Amino acid sequence: MEIKFRRNIKGLMLSDLSDGEGEVVPIISDGEDGDLEDVDVPDSIPILSLRNTVLFPGVVLPISIGRPRSIQLIKDAYRTDKIVGTVAQKDPDIENPVYDDLHSIGTIGQIVKLLEMPDGSTTAIIQGRKRMVLNELISSDPYFIARVRTIPEVKPDLKSKDFNAIIGSLKDLSLKIIKINPNISPEASFAIKNIENNTYLINFICSNTDIKVQDKQKLLEINSLRDRGFQLLEFLVQEIQVLELKNELQSKVKIDLDQQQREFLLHQQMKTIQNELGGNPAEKEIEEYRKKADGKKWPAEVKKTFEKELDKLHRLNPAAAEYSVQVNYIQTLLDLPWGYYTDDNLDLNNARRVLDADHFGLEEVK
Repeated sequence: MEIKFRRNIKGLMLSDLSDGEGEVVPIISDGEDGDLEDVDVPDSIPILSLRNTVLFPGVVLPISIGRPRSIQLIKDAYRTDKIVGTVAQKDPDIENPVYDDLHSIGTIGQIVKLLEMPDGSTTAIIQGRKRMVLNELISSDPYFIARVRTIPEVKPDLKSKDFNAIIGSLKDLSLKIIKINPNISPEASFAIKNIENNTYLINFICSNTDIKVQDKQKLLEINSLRDRGFQLLEFLVQEIQVLELKNELQSKVKIDLDQQQREFLLHQQMKTIQNELGGNPAEKEIEEYRKKADGKKWPAEVKKTFEKELDKLHRLNPAAAEYSVQVNYIQTLLDLPWGYYTDDNLDLNNARRVLDADHFGLEEVK
């Protein structure tokens, strides 16, 4: 979960707006459920396609608009009733989606503010109000206009112990993720602790959870607020397990690296001290091995292997157990009679005479 925000409980302080269409920074919003319902939605509205995010009711997103048709859509809507339909693309990599490239369920959004950024880009601050379903495409030029139907939220009984337990678990898991994820500022816990409305809380966590856009779309399509919260719990548990595993692996790797670095530094210090005291015995030993190798008549491949193993010996700490094993291997390479051959007598009668001389009298043993 990545939560970045600037806010007071009932108002907005806008900063840290994103670059790139669909790269968004959710802002905290809180209020009553009736506030979301208090908006008149025409039968047909302009449809804004989102590439990398999903807008949830109650959540406020600053969205950087980059595509020319999207810029025109936002500016036209801002001059009128400020109502747009936001729908996530099925494939975020599509630069110019057609109507069939959009999911059928999205969110009615109300443009809170339209900002012209210093770099010339346009950023729209949009608050999600109601979930909706696309019924019929009316026009594709200059941008999508479609007939829509709002989808009511199925809300649980306020006294439901089951739902209250889900809300409590969502808060606990969200705070735990903020604590163990080094990429999230501890101040982000302020957001979770201060949203009082359960609808706003669930949708805010849905929007900020570090999951795939398609998984966020699945959460948006769940009609029951209780079921959406329960599904969100599963995603948070998975996220915690991944974070804990990453932290455990990073901790083990760090310990191993620290040990290796410690041994390397001690080895370097030892070499320096030995050189100051009159030379490093290990260095002299390696130099002797190198001189012996100069007179060897071995193949090029063997010579390359010897030099590689000698370099490895040079890097090893003489106090390490592996050092003696490496020395034995190098000495074996040096002791083998590379390129030297003996004149052998392969006469069998001669072999018999030699054996009989060395084993005289064995035929009498019964």
